[in-house]
Amino acid sequence: MTSNCLMCDLENADDAKVVFRDDLWAAEIVPGYEVPGWFFLRARRHADRITGLNDAELDTFGHRARNMVAAVTQATNAEATYMLMFGEKYTHFHVLITARGAQVPPDRRAGDILKLRLEQSDPARAMELLPAVRSTYADATSGSRSASAATVGRS
Repeated sequence: MTSNCLMCDLENADDAKVVFRDDLWAAEIVPGYEVPGWFFLRARRHADRITGLNDAELDTFGHRARNMVAAVTQATNAEATYMLMFGEKYTHFHVLITARGAQVPPDRRAGDILKLRLEQSDPARAMELLPAVRSTYADATSGSRSASAATVGRS
C-alpha cells in the first residue's frame, strides 16, 4: 500500500461496498463515485498504471473485467456498459465500470458519462444495486477457470 492513494485505501473499505475481492483484484463502490451502476475494478497491490501490473495480474485482468462488465450489465439492464481507464488522477491501476441506461441523455453518453458523477450521485441507490451485481458476478465466475480464487467480501 502507498500512502495518499485512494485505491490503496480501498483495502479498508466497508465489506458492504465490495462486489468481490480475491488475491489480486477487488471491485467495489468507491466514495465520490456513488452513481448507481458504477464500480471500480482495481489491482489490490499498488501497481502504477497497466504497465505496472505483474504477469499474474495481467493474466487475470481480462477475466475479471469481462465478468464485472457482464454482472453490471445484467444487474442493471444497461443498454451499454463502459469500462474507462485513465490513470492520471489515480495512477494505481483501476478501471471504472459504468452502466449506461436508456434514461441517460445523448449528451451524457460515451466519455461525457463522467459528468454524471456529480449530477447523479446517489449512495443509497448505488448500495441497493450491489447485491444483484455481487450475485450476478458470482454466477458469471462459477465454473470458470478464473473464478477459483474469487470471493465476495474480504479474502
